[in-house]
Amino acid sequence: MSSIQELRVRRRNRLRYQIRRKANGRPRLSVFRSGKHIYAQVIDDAAGRTLAAASSLDKDLRAALHTGADKDAAAAVGKLVAARALAAGVSNVVFDRGAYLYHGRVKALAEAAREGGLAF
Repeated sequence: MSSIQELRVRRRNRLRYQIRRKANGRPRLSVFRSGKHIYAQVIDDAAGRTLAAASSLDKDLRAALHTGADKDAAAAVGKLVAARALAAGVSNVVFDRGAYLYHGRVKALAEAAREGGLAF
């Protein structure tokens, strides 16, 4: 692994350790962003299953978005994952930004999820 990848893995592990300590049984809203798309899922770590998921590749969003790699796409994914999580009975989550800074697309997704009804 290169040094940048090692640092990203260490940052992700450090953050997930803190999230597990402070979660108190709440599911985790995990974010992954690539160069072309953004993905979000609500994960119940105790049961080891995904409760809700959304991405910029969903058929509903793909037609409405110009690209999957901008803040508008992230906001749309945030609203969609919030709606799906509320439908699954989840309203309180812990936000897992992974190794990404809370800025740009990650911040847009988080704010849209809050507007959609998720509390974190």
